[in-house]
Amino acid sequence: MDAKRLTIATIVGAAVLYVVGYLLFNVVFASFYAANAGSATGVHRLPELQWAVALGSLAYAALIAYVLANRTGLLTLGEGAKVGAVVGFLIWFTVDFTLYGVTNISNLTRTIVDPLLEIVHGGIGGVLIGALVRPKAGP
Repeated sequence: MDAKRLTIATIVGAAVLYVVGYLLFNVVFASFYAANAGSATGVHRLPELQWAVALGSLAYAALIAYVLANRTGLLTLGEGAKVGAVVGFLIWFTVDFTLYGVTNISNLTRTIVDPLLEIVHGGIGGVLIGALVRPKAGP
């Protein structure tokens, strides 16, 4: 895997994860997240720090790209989706249940649903990142 392709996949993947994450969590499921907040108050930052969210998306994309670049075998778009979905699910399952155990930021319903939605979020990112990471065909 060359560094240029990995870098491009990470940057483009981060942009896709950022946009898909905004649409999924701040638009489509915004009311679900609001209705399933925990008892903690004043924890949502308004306005959100978009630079911080972008850096998080960059790290997320880099992890997916790293996993995809270091796997063996044929890398199809389906495999990219699968890897992105698994990475997303495992990251957010870890974060959500750890936060549920030590804070009052969300209730149990939100804690369970959030990593399931990350399967979609990470899977979409994984498709694009996989397409950019996989070796080009030909000589």
